[in-house]
Amino acid sequence: AKLSRNHDLAKAINYMLRRWDAFTRFLIDGRVCLTNNAAERALRCVPLGRKAWLFCGSDRGGQRAAIMFSLIQSCRLNDVDPQAWLADVLARIAGH
Repeated sequence: AKLSRNHDLAKAINYMLRRWDAFTRFLIDGRVCLTNNAAERALRCVPLGRKAWLFCGSDRGGQRAAIMFSLIQSCRLNDVDPQAWLADVLARIAGH
């Protein structure tokens, strides 16, 4: 049987084939997790701050807050003090 390109199954297969390298990355690099559970756990506190984050000022302010949140969580996952890291980064870029 042949599927139409517009069939949902054909779309799903094409989606997977276009992203094959990303789907199989865990086979090449053993450090890559098979699930995104760690990312989901890290984002658990996002719903708790929603009321406070409604007042970011704009969409761009919200994007900046999301970037900072991502950087802070990356620091925590790598056992780096986020405040010390940010102070170091700001000191380094101030000289450029």
